[in-house]
Amino acid sequence: MSEPRLHGNDLTLAYDERVISRELSVSIPDGSFTVIVGPNACGKSTLLRALARMLKPLAGAVHLDGQLITQYSTKEAARRLGLLPQSSIAPEGITVADLVSRGRYPHQKLFRQWSTADTEAVAEAMTSTGITDLRHRRVDELSGGQRQRVWLAMVLAQQTPILLLDEPTTFLDIAHQIEVLDLCHDLHVSHGRTLVAVLHDLNHACRYATHLIAMRDGEIVAEGAPADVVDEAMVRDVFGLACRIIDDPETGTPLVIPAAKQPVVTTA
Repeated sequence: MSEPRLHGNDLTLAYDERVISRELSVSIPDGSFTVIVGPNACGKSTLLRALARMLKPLAGAVHLDGQLITQYSTKEAARRLGLLPQSSIAPEGITVADLVSRGRYPHQKLFRQWSTADTEAVAEAMTSTGITDLRHRRVDELSGGQRQRVWLAMVLAQQTPILLLDEPTTFLDIAHQIEVLDLCHDLHVSHGRTLVAVLHDLNHACRYATHLIAMRDGEIVAEGAPADVVDEAMVRDVFGLACRIIDDPETGTPLVIPAAKQPVVTTA
């Protein structure tokens, strides 16, 4: 059985002297919408950064398309894998259209500059994220939710087969969260892209993921299809939350209902 396009073996991940994960191995199923969940500071964004070549492991290695990810040039890696980081800073005064256009940088070569294909990719990315009407606006004038959609459009414009998203619904209200996740679902189903996302909302993860990775204290404690791994025991062990699991009436996927605190009963 061939290895998946993106996987990491025996990873030790750290910031300076603070080790987050030890001997962590992970495989991203090809063609999946993989979602990484877990409590704050469990290592999920750290793992995503390592898979994206933004964090060099102290030990172990990440492989992309059959070779070490570090062996690719920056441009070649960016043609294969796109990343939406948790927070980004746009150059001062840049317009929406110009920022989204930067997603085409990996496709530029010495003798191949801007093309009709680039223009079409940028237009499609802006249409998909609903920001076409903002194309002439300066990014620093936009709301947090609008800026998030602009950054997502820039990553979509890369047109990579693998897309990594670190908390893509940050700053978005509930309606725009669903819009972004529906867009991710469409990229996965209709365009055949492999997506890996870090999400805080476990119910969103259950609804959209085809493969779920649950982390705690830098370790993977459960993974598989949401219906196979999300139960009351897992939620309690990973998140420390007592709950009930029911079927989502819209999708049939697991729906986590937190247990209510019992009212305090006083006696006379």
